[in-house]
Amino acid sequence: MLTAFGSVAVSVMLLSYWLEPRSRWFILVFALGSAATAAYSGLAAVYPIMVIETLWAGVALRRFKSARATQQR
Repeated sequence: MLTAFGSVAVSVMLLSYWLEPRSRWFILVFALGSAATAAYSGLAAVYPIMVIETLWAGVALRRFKSARATQQR
């Protein structure tokens, strides 16, 4: 079950990254996928990957916020 969760989380990341040019909302989906991958990595006790994915989620959230500010101008 844990492997299925990890596979879905990484698939969401891949698809949202690929679709990112279509809408800024895919940046948010990527952030959620990164957070889910970080959770999976923590549950699987792969802590270096957990840290990296947590940082990716933060970077994506920041990009989503800046894309929103740019779009409103």
